[in-house]
Amino acid sequence: MIPVAAANDDPAGARDARMMERALFHAARGVGRTSPNPVVGAVVVSPDGVVLGQGYHERAGAPHAEVRALTEAGAGARGATLYCTLEPCCHHGRTGPCVKRIVDAGVARVVASLEDPNPLVSGQGFAFLRAHGVHVEVGLGAHEAAVLNQPFFTTMREGRPLVILKAATSLDCRIAEAPGCRTALTSAAANRHAHHVRAAVDAIAVGVGTVLVDDPVLTARGAYRERPLTRVVFDRRLRTPAHARVLSTPDAGPVIIVTTAEGADRAEVRRALEDRGAIIEVADRGCVRTGLERLIDHQVASVLLEGGAALHAAAWDEQVVDVVRLYVAPRLLGDGGIVWLAGRLFSAAELFERRVECLGVDVMIEGYVHGPR
Repeated sequence: MIPVAAANDDPAGARDARMMERALFHAARGVGRTSPNPVVGAVVVSPDGVVLGQGYHERAGAPHAEVRALTEAGAGARGATLYCTLEPCCHHGRTGPCVKRIVDAGVARVVASLEDPNPLVSGQGFAFLRAHGVHVEVGLGAHEAAVLNQPFFTTMREGRPLVILKAATSLDCRIAEAPGCRTALTSAAANRHAHHVRAAVDAIAVGVGTVLVDDPVLTARGAYRERPLTRVVFDRRLRTPAHARVLSTPDAGPVIIVTTAEGADRAEVRRALEDRGAIIEVADRGCVRTGLERLIDHQVASVLLEGGAALHAAAWDEQVVDVVRLYVAPRLLGDGGIVWLAGRLFSAAELFERRVECLGVDVMIEGYVHGPR
């Protein structure tokens, strides 16, 4: 048990805020590990302000945060307050419903950040708790919890993964010196940061043009990753060569090639790619959104869209970009360079919750296109 403060020295509102902050801290420990499930943290606190139990959801199929916190609290949970960053579940999945465990433990009060957008829950967990005499309050820490769970919320509400558009550009907004020219722009510090970002998402995606020019392996190097990393190639006409390096690293994670019916009809090419371990997904409408929707079946809730220019432009035009992350190098590539998002309206100044960070000689700018939702 962790003593926090005497009840008469700790106003209820201040204690609630501090305990939810603790629950959010625990929730963040699951980032990059729980897909397709959300990240959730929970803390059980006695009426006099003692932390009796705490926990987080470690991975899909493992005990939920509320169960871990209640197990640690034991009999002390009776009459206590449970702080959790998302509505407790009320359905049977790979684990039992958390709401029954909460009621059986005798918890008197639940303070939660957000309602779960999953149709299997979506307010029903709160209704169950209230029907069984548990006092429920919702909204504390809502913004912070929403930011942590953007991948989960996007899959539930949009039917596609969260899309993070990542690009390295020159000062004059070019991404390469010329068409088909492999151009290294960013410093070692920026590259290290980019690989740590790769380690936190479910999938990296590129267009076939990037495969043909750069022949990348699309792995997270120098950064710890617990789960396999899905690599995705958007390839309308199935031009990915069977000898592409991305197909030589099966231990790093699956490779999915998203194509169209036209590409899938190239039977000999398709067979050669499948023999190399590629998974071929056919996007019926041939658009980026349809391809992204197909990734849900592969438990992909977040995608880092790394290039190239054509794929970025298509994703932007289809309005499926949620976050933009730019690495700007102190170089000018000139009029012959490939312009990023050419002819499209984009201003980094208009990103929501914009963050700027210096990485060696480069500057990283990131933010939401439409804000967390």
